[in-house]
Amino acid sequence: MTLPTQARAVVIGGGIMGMSTAYHLAGLGWRDIVVLERGAIGCGTTWHAAGLVGQLRTYLSMTQLIRYSTELYASLENDTGQATGWKRCGSMTVARTEARMTQVRRTASLARAFDVEAELITAAEAGARWPIMRTDDLVGGVWLPGDGKANPADVTAALARGARLRGVTIVERAPVTSIRVERGAVKSVRTREGDIACDVVVNCAGLWAREIGRLVSVTVPLHPVEHMYMVTAPMDLPSDLPVLRDPDGHIYFKEEVGGLVMGGFEPRAKPWLSRDVPEDFIFSLLPEDWEQFDILLKNAIIRVPTLESAKVQQLLVGPESFTPDNHFILGEAPEVRGFFVGAGFNSAGIASAGGAGRALAEWVVNGRPTIDLWPVDIRRFGRFHGNESWLRERVTEAPGVHYLIAWPGREWTTGRGVRCSPLHERLAARRACFGAKMGWERANWFAPQGVSPESVYSFGRQNWFPYVAAEHRAAREKVALFDQSSYAKLLLKGPDAERLLARLCANEVAVPVGRVVYTGMLNERGGYESDLTVTRLAEDTFLIVTGTAQATRDLDWITRHIEESAHAAVVDVTAAWAMLGVMGPRSRELLSRLTNADLSNAAFPFATSREIDLASAVVRATRITYVGELGFELYVPVECAIAVYDAIVSAGRDLGLVHAGYYALESLRMEKAYRAWGRDVTPDDTPFEAGLDFAVRLERATPFLGREALMAQREHGVRKKLVIFTLDDPDALPLGDEPILRDGAPVGVTTSAAFGHTLGRAVTMGYVKQADGIVDRAWIDAGRYAIEIAGVRAPATVHHRPPYDPTGARVRG
Repeated sequence: MTLPTQARAVVIGGGIMGMSTAYHLAGLGWRDIVVLERGAIGCGTTWHAAGLVGQLRTYLSMTQLIRYSTELYASLENDTGQATGWKRCGSMTVARTEARMTQVRRTASLARAFDVEAELITAAEAGARWPIMRTDDLVGGVWLPGDGKANPADVTAALARGARLRGVTIVERAPVTSIRVERGAVKSVRTREGDIACDVVVNCAGLWAREIGRLVSVTVPLHPVEHMYMVTAPMDLPSDLPVLRDPDGHIYFKEEVGGLVMGGFEPRAKPWLSRDVPEDFIFSLLPEDWEQFDILLKNAIIRVPTLESAKVQQLLVGPESFTPDNHFILGEAPEVRGFFVGAGFNSAGIASAGGAGRALAEWVVNGRPTIDLWPVDIRRFGRFHGNESWLRERVTEAPGVHYLIAWPGREWTTGRGVRCSPLHERLAARRACFGAKMGWERANWFAPQGVSPESVYSFGRQNWFPYVAAEHRAAREKVALFDQSSYAKLLLKGPDAERLLARLCANEVAVPVGRVVYTGMLNERGGYESDLTVTRLAEDTFLIVTGTAQATRDLDWITRHIEESAHAAVVDVTAAWAMLGVMGPRSRELLSRLTNADLSNAAFPFATSREIDLASAVVRATRITYVGELGFELYVPVECAIAVYDAIVSAGRDLGLVHAGYYALESLRMEKAYRAWGRDVTPDDTPFEAGLDFAVRLERATPFLGREALMAQREHGVRKKLVIFTLDDPDALPLGDEPILRDGAPVGVTTSAAFGHTLGRAVTMGYVKQADGIVDRAWIDAGRYAIEIAGVRAPATVHHRPPYDPTGARVRG
């Protein structure tokens, strides 16, 4: 085939994701789309995938993507004439332990809240659906009848045929050798056969996606792992045998041609190459490794004893790409405009690709996502995530996480110690138990003498519960010290800085120097792209403080809205300043011992920020809080951080100063109903839905992104609303992601939860929805509520204001 010289979009990679993206781009009306495949269609990892399609995911948006995949695979044959092998055979997950069964019950509850059919079953009922399975060691399981399986090669062929019918050009044996970028945007793609001028490149190159990213200095953090499954000879099994997952044994089964395919995710995986994948790796496999497979085989024989005598036709070993967090990668790269990525599917590409291809195509066409895709957004990563040695270490753990119990607060054990606060060693000496976020080591809680600073996971109150309670009480009653250095800090500077922020922020940012503004940055739908504070440092300079995980995303969001002619620039200064939170009723008294600055309420009111002398350093003190008490955030030059920290600890000793971690921060903010971006507010949630209309200025002169959507909501009302609940039973312990029941019927899912140590009971938040009506206070108050925790309904009380200090008197006192 003659290579086109021009295209609107070039999709690199002819696997299932590349074909799905091209198919959906054409379906959205785009023409002149070219798919470049270095080998043959589906020749990389697609062809040897197991083809399991399980619908349910922790996030509603991810569940919706896979639900669409099932609908697409069921309809493709009618649309294209090409069979897909899709079979709605259902799936079962079985539990060997009570802890696993708790997770299964949580899964079933969440499924019903997401409108996914699910049924809890006994071990005997599981055995009836899977007669060759041993069940005497099982506690129970869950049955999901809407799940199924597909033939990966056939689905990909059907998508390719459908794409061609829609006018897409597919060129095989056309590896991309370079990509031209001008002024930060894609201009053309080069192959050995020639160049293709284009405005958009979509990197769906699978195993090769990381090296394609390197061509334009885009970080695509994925690494191949040797994934294995065994294929038996026919065993006279019915073709409609459900997919079976036994996560306690790390294994899965599916029927194939009357026999079994058995594979899994071993606790310690075997990385493949760190170097680039060979160009000639086409329809290729890796050598058998029975030693690596042994843990899966032993567990499979426990579950299906007849496997011990079954004839094995093949141990198939093929590379699969895994990401650092086990979620795939989607979206426009922050480094290069017009360069999109859809890759790293963590052995779940067949289930995800139909919906992910549509979502990525919509992102390309609209210039932004149409739903909340933060769990898979490429901007959740930083540059360090692309480090090869770090990736190789992380992916030894990542595959096994698929089947680990999803303990609350479970931390990764590999790839740790990458980014540390300047106070890390001081906190470690104080017996901090660290967690990691965006690579930063952060103190979750502090262990007293004689207690190991290690979390012991469970679905109940974990070992740290009493120690976090003490940290919490110190912040409420005395004073607590938090190291919040990982919070992302962006410096925006230039004559047009205020004008830019006025366009991006829903709140008024034209404030005097030294004032702090809490605001959202919204998309055109009125949803939260971020939730942050803006501090005016000078007429032309602003400090933006946002969540640890949002550094790349928020920097990209601001940067892409700076017009070429604008005089403004934004840089990430997170690593330049440590950030210490001194919080509690005695915080002012403590800091006054270290400074001559007047910190009184009259001289230094809430939402004030200014530079002060503190101990031997000059720091920026900002009177703001995420715990709901009088407090100050101190921005300290990194080189001064240890000296300032030591001075605070010394000065606070007789005041009862306590070190506190992020678990205490979470319980404190929940009592005050402070929202967290990515959970309580997302790109799908507006300020009016989230109860944050106080941080919106609709009538100001400068229009902001999302204002029209908010004005429409103000006129017509909202169909969902974030509600605060306390649980009536002080022993009930929600974790987030539980169904909210109104008069016994699901109306939403909790977004955040924590035990409120001041209140003596758990606090949770979540959106309640009414599909065919307006959600207002009267509708909310007319219902009786419960939170379903692992199948148990816990009665809950609604609060329209924070259950702790609803007037905010303690914050402003």
